[in-house]
Amino acid sequence: MASSLLILLDDITSMLDDVATLTKVAATKTSGVMGDDLALNAEQASGVRVERELPVVWAVAKGSLLNKVILVPVALLISAFAPQAVMPLMVIGGLFLCYEGVEKLLHKALHPEEKHSAAPALAHPELSDAQLVAIEQGKIKGAIRTDFVLSAEIIVISLGTMATAPMAQQVMALSLVSIAATVFVYGLVAGIVKIDDLGLRLHEKGRAMGAVLLRLAPKLMKALSVLGTAAMFTVGGGIIAHGWHAADVWLESIAHHTGPVAPVAKAVLDALLGVVAGAVLVGVMQLVARLRRRAA
Repeated sequence: MASSLLILLDDITSMLDDVATLTKVAATKTSGVMGDDLALNAEQASGVRVERELPVVWAVAKGSLLNKVILVPVALLISAFAPQAVMPLMVIGGLFLCYEGVEKLLHKALHPEEKHSAAPALAHPELSDAQLVAIEQGKIKGAIRTDFVLSAEIIVISLGTMATAPMAQQVMALSLVSIAATVFVYGLVAGIVKIDDLGLRLHEKGRAMGAVLLRLAPKLMKALSVLGTAAMFTVGGGIIAHGWHAADVWLESIAHHTGPVAPVAKAVLDALLGVVAGAVLVGVMQLVARLRRRAA
């Protein structure tokens, strides 16, 4: 009986070692997507009232965990029973990201009836509490929708690194990667959105670093806003290119001629593909909306 227990413990230890290895490899492979996730969500969390920044981050983090609770078993089932469906579903997600990106860039032109910008608490202090809550809820829902696509890509990439592992190890490793990604991304987002508060406290105590952080915070948020939008096109365009083999080969060949900057050139080309795809979708949606209005 004692020997059986030792064998069981040895098996568990061996499995945990394998899970740790799978998790490490998956985390390495998905680090780029996590970086994009970070930029997008930090940008989404900006523009709300100061006292609501952390609650907004927490609300999106909970939504992100729920996304992963849904996506992990779905990804495992699809991988096991319909692996050919993974890429089409990812391409749909990539198209959604590109659509969201173009819609964001053209929001004022497409929705002239909406008077308020994406930073209501700062730019529109005249708004009522009800209006601020409505805009805040809209930002949270938008961030969770975007997170769903990025979480799906993280899970699919992770699953690809452990396709030959036993199912139990895949479940444990995917769960660990999902939890770690959420804690990492939203922990950093919470820290980023509170940089200005930290700078103010240090400034009040006479610390020189406080003034530096106060100057840095708005520039960082502007940079993250640009990076977040760019990430939508880079990730979305990259997914579309990966699912459209001919386009991917063509873009790779163009990037190859740029020499040492080929990886950067490929990312830029993916982003341009994403902009074009998103613009086409926005145009189609606008046309459909116009036809509906005429029919009504």
